Amino acid sequence: MPTLLLVDGSSYLYRAFHGLPDLRTSQGEATGALHGVLGMLRRLENDGEATDVVYKACVFDARGKTFRDDWYPQYKANRPPMPDDLASQIEPLHAAIGALGWPVLVIDGVEADDVIATLARQAAEQGMQVVVSTGDKDLAQIVNARIKLVNTMSNEVLDEAGVLGKFGVPATRIVDYLALIGDSVDNVPGVPRVGAKTAVKWLSEYGSLDAVIAAAGEISGVVGQNLRQALDFLPLARRLLTVRYDVDLPVAPTDLKPRPLEHKRLVELFKRFEMRSWLAEVERTAAAGEGGAAPQAVAPLARTPAAAAEAGAHPAAYE
Repeated sequence: MPTLLLVDGSSYLYRAFHGLPDLRTSQGEATGALHGVLGMLRRLENDGEATDVVYKACVFDARGKTFRDDWYPQYKANRPPMPDDLASQIEPLHAAIGALGWPVLVIDGVEADDVIATLARQAAEQGMQVVVSTGDKDLAQIVNARIKLVNTMSNEVLDEAGVLGKFGVPATRIVDYLALIGDSVDNVPGVPRVGAKTAVKWLSEYGSLDAVIAAAGEISGVVGQNLRQALDFLPLARRLLTVRYDVDLPVAPTDLKPRPLEHKRLVELFKRFEMRSWLAEVERTAAAGEGGAAPQAVAPLARTPAAAAEAGAHPAAYE
């Protein structure tokens, strides 16, 4: 059965940038995100959870506001601006990923999560298996019998049973769960003093957020009072946290076929950013005429944080 592999590139980006040391070229150009993201992509492709991949894409957030900002101006307002050292790596990172044969998607006006959810549902409806690589808990809401999440940072795999085991609620109730506890990353407040344990208890007892709202008058104590004070915002919180499955995309899942390596472009990028193990491998594959094979850095080169990242090592090891 064909598999569609979707990578949440923005999730990888920040984790790589903050998880690796301050890597730079001899000219002072920051390279931590480049090393980390490309290494994690390599690790993912070698992972047993991503076998039988026929289609794949790496999806990034576009710059600028989305429709959620129109609904709630405070959405993600707590996030600081992207550091200059990270912003400077975005364009060459997209170029390198594309040159490695990955389709790269950046869709204005929506988040990467919405693009991923739309492609995942389309592929599942066409009978494919879908593997989504992300560290974003919000995407647990899209998990079903054909869609699962993997996290290269923690080696975690979330299928339907995994979501239930981790969160205490099924994937179909993840949005209700997040609306109750809030999402500090996206600056979406939940019910004050309601954490995971209380949210799971309420959803287990009442069945859904709507049912919890309907029963708010009978819930006692401070948490009951806090729930009643949050009733007006909860529908908006759920709306903000629900991914879209209907994004108008310029591609379909079957368009996302891996492309041959662009050896010349890769050599240019790897030389500029002094990614020596990647450069050595891509030059070897070019010389051998292996146009469809991604470079694979060899273990003996992984003696520094940079080389280890190129070989697909875990960025958290350098935190």
